[in-house]
This record gives sequence, structure tokens and C-alpha cells, in this order.
Amino acid sequence: MTRSICESLLDVLAEAGARDVWGVTGDVINPLLEAIRKDDRFRWIGVRHEENAGYAASAQAQMTGAIGVCAGTAGPGALHLINGLYNAQKEGAGVVAITGQIGRGERGSDFHKEMDLSKVFDDVCAYQAVIEAPGQIPRMAQIAVQKALTERVVTRIELPADVIGEQVPSEHFRHPLIHSLPRFAPPEGELEKAAALINDGKRVTLFCGIGCRDAREDVLALADALGAPIVHTLRAKDIFDTSDGPVVGMTGLIGNPAGYHAVSDCDVLVMLGTDFPYDEFLPDGRPIIQVDRVIDHIGRRAPVTLGLVGDVGATVRALAPHLGSGASADFRKNLVKLRDKWLGHMDEQASLTRTDEPLHPQLFARAISDRAADDAYFAIDVGECTVWAARQLSMAGGRRMAGGFNHGAIGAGLPVALGMAAADPKRQVWALVGDGGFGMSMNDFVTAVKYDWPIKVIVFNNSELGFVKMEVEVMGLPRNPEATELLNPDFALYAKACGGDGVRVEHAADIVPAIEQALASDKPFIIDAIVSSGELTMPPHIQIDQVWGFGMSKVKEGMMALKGDHSIWKEWRDEFKASLR
Repeated sequence: MTRSICESLLDVLAEAGARDVWGVTGDVINPLLEAIRKDDRFRWIGVRHEENAGYAASAQAQMTGAIGVCAGTAGPGALHLINGLYNAQKEGAGVVAITGQIGRGERGSDFHKEMDLSKVFDDVCAYQAVIEAPGQIPRMAQIAVQKALTERVVTRIELPADVIGEQVPSEHFRHPLIHSLPRFAPPEGELEKAAALINDGKRVTLFCGIGCRDAREDVLALADALGAPIVHTLRAKDIFDTSDGPVVGMTGLIGNPAGYHAVSDCDVLVMLGTDFPYDEFLPDGRPIIQVDRVIDHIGRRAPVTLGLVGDVGATVRALAPHLGSGASADFRKNLVKLRDKWLGHMDEQASLTRTDEPLHPQLFARAISDRAADDAYFAIDVGECTVWAARQLSMAGGRRMAGGFNHGAIGAGLPVALGMAAADPKRQVWALVGDGGFGMSMNDFVTAVKYDWPIKVIVFNNSELGFVKMEVEVMGLPRNPEATELLNPDFALYAKACGGDGVRVEHAADIVPAIEQALASDKPFIIDAIVSSGELTMPPHIQIDQVWGFGMSKVKEGMMALKGDHSIWKEWRDEFKASLR
């Protein structure tokens, strides 16, 4: 029996574990939609913007370990996918993008919607299957899907208008897909070199990233054997939690003092499955061992003494018999005390007795953390909300987290939550978003309503691009309201207008009831949290240039206030109130 191009493509996607295709339909890809309509293995999830389709497909791939699939028609429909696909690339999510294209006979004539999509997608895609003839399906589709599935990369399949509706002449090259790659450790000689470096250390630190996802227990066992502290990246927060004894927290701009000093004060740093990009937070002048299954990651962030190519779990297990024990225990003991002091400070910041208004955003983040399900999904947007998630959310147990952590584009929070909800509709999903990020993607809140996904969205509403304002001030520039202030609607009323539900919270006493109302709701729900714009997100270690820049910013703001900009006084008042306690 012959199969159409679209039917054959769906067969390949189904074998890879895909079931949802996210996108916006139109002209060229309509035959794909018809094939999906007739195939009960799939559902089309229509969103309001293709960028959100890319984000959602990325999140679904991360949560399931299978692939995510998104689609857009020729020209602008394909272009709109780009930002979401970059997020997938940066997060290591396996995503297949299906795009339309104008007919082959029209190319080169500046036809309607004509553009060279291969050039456009070249940077974001690890492979592009540009289908010029029906016979190329399914072979090239399998190549694209296989790479996305096992290499966790973004690939694209282009279907021209005059090809997409054709029949496949032969499926001669069809073969079973490979669903997993082998786990491997470095050679014995390299392990012995690593052990010698570690055994010479008295202050060994394990710095762990997302590559530890399947090796959590092995890494914890290694830390206990060495007496070493564990520092983790933001993306690894849902792997290692401060409730685990050796885990002292994060380093970097949104880290904590214990995490910062664990890395900066160690005499041997062991990097496990991390491509942490901020080299100013990595040490010089001491041995650094880096373990990663991707050889390109090794040595590109720090002057590595020894690189070990291998899976974290397999490498740690093979390394363990060569190691001594307990030499770093005193070092870790002091860091644990520093961690606990920091956690106490975070408890104080999140106390519901802090009734100052506008409210402190930490109160909402901690109250959600305390009441969310043990296996909840958390979608985290980019901005100050990332800081509150990093510092106030517990990821202990079966909780998972995803966002735009490496790509850094605001607006990811809501569509990531949609992808999570589609991955497991029975699982509780929270989206922590700022008012700036939510404003970029809020049109797809109605998608949650359409598919009956009772996601919980908290919008930290300070009517400002708060993180950007802080960046401006650290650079020594005065605040620029025209650039950073936001005019927002009532997001709770917006939720109701979309068919969901919501509540606006302005008083501390209403925080817990609002969260309980969200948890009880069977509709998509928005908590419009009115929070202070003066909250300062201080890094764990402040450098002199940051102090100087912030000070110069305040001097310039003071001069603006004296010249008649009275909004400065309100801004200073809010900052003072936010930091007073």
C-alpha cells in the first residue's frame, strides 16, 4: 500500500515517540494537517504564535525524553518558529521542525513568501532535510528524526508546496530507529590521572550540571566518599536540592555565598556534565577536571587540567575505586554552615509577616513552593522571576523545572508550561513569569483554556522590566522609565476573559488563599501578584565595579530628581522599603 509523504513522515515521528505537533496551520502545510486529522496517533495543537510552538515542543521533549515537534507554513510561518527553536537548541532538547516552502518551479522569482529557509535555519539546526522529490521520504525524515532523538538537537524537514501532497514511491530505506546511545567511561589510564589529582586535594568541589540527570545517586555517593560539597547550575536545580546533605547551592549571579565559595576556594574542581558559561565564576591556578560526553564542551569555559570524555554516571562509577575518602570533609562542613545561614536568610525574606506593600515577590515564590505538588512541573521565565525561583523554590522529590535558562529570551514561561501540560496533563504545572515576559506570550493562555489544561500562572507584576532596570543601574546609568516601565492590564480579569480564572493579590494575607484557589481550580488560573519594583537581586559576591556602577546610577538619579523628576523619590522609597528588612 502506498503512503503519502505526510503519512510516511507521521510514521517516522510516531516511532520516535512523538504524539503532538505544535504550530499554526496555513496554505502549504494543510496536507500535513489533513494527515494528522486522520491519524489517531497524533493531535495537532494549534497555538496563537509559532514561537510559542517552538517553546512548547522544546519543553515537551525535555519532560518526556522523546522528541518535540512543531510546524509552520512557508515564509513567515517558518520564521516565527526560530526563537523557540533556539531555546530548544540551547537547552539540549530534541525537536523536529516541519516547515512549508513555495513550489520548486517558483524559486528565484521573488515569489510570494519566498525565502531561503536553509540559510535562515542553518545556525539553529544540526540537520535540514530539504525534500525535493517524494522518493527522499522517509530516508531523509529518518535522518532528521534520528538526530533529534538521540543527539538532542534541532532538525528541520522542509516540504515544498508541489511535493507535500505526493505519494512515496518506495519505503526501501525504512529501518527501526535507535532510541538510546551507549553509556561509556573514559579509559582506565585517564581515570587514574583524575584520581591522582583528586586524591591530592584537601578542598575538592563537585560542580554539577544537567549532564548529571541520570547520575544523581552516583554523584551523591561520590560526594559522600570524598567529603566534598556539591555546587550545581540553575538547570540542575531539579536534580540536586539543598535538602541533600552535600549540596550547598549555586554559584553565578543568582547563586548563594556557599556555592560561590565552594568553587572559588577549592583546590580541585571537578566539573560534571556542565557547560556553565560564566567563566568569571570559575577559578584559575588550580586543577580542574571536566567530565562530559560532548567533547566540544571540554575546556571552552575554563583552563581544564584534565578532560574526561564520558557519561557522568559511568565515569563516576569507574572512578570511585581509585579514590581516597573524606579529605574534604572540613571544607564542606564550613560551607554547609554558610549554606544554612543563607537558607535562614531566604526564610526571613519569604516570611508572610513581611506585609510591606507593594509586596515582596519572595513571599509568593515560597508560598507556592510550600504548597505545590511533590511532582509538580515548574516553567520559569527569564528575568527577576528566575531569581525568586532559584532562591525560593524547592525542587526536592519528583519536581521538574524548565525554561529559557541558556537562551535567555523572556516570554518562554507560559509556552513552556503548555508543553509540560501536554506532556502529562495529570501533573500539576506552575508557570512563574514576570509581567514583561508574560506580555510577550499571553495570547496563548487561551490555548490552555482550549485544551483544558489547568496550569497555574503567577505573574510577578511590578509594572517594570525589573532585571533590565538592575542591569542599567549596575552599568552606572540612571533609570529610564520610557524603556523599562510597563503599562499592564489586570491579568486576573484577562484570565477570566479568556475563559480561565484568576485573582489579583495586593495584600500579604491574601497570598495563601489565592494559591489555594489556584490549586483547587480546574481551569487555567492566573495569580496577578502586585509586587515591589524596588526589590534588589543581589549576587553572592559583589565586585567593586558593580558597587561603583550602582553608586553612579544613584548619583545620576538624584540629579534627575532635583531637576524635577519626582518619580525618582517613589522609586527610592520602594527600594529602601524592599531592602530595609
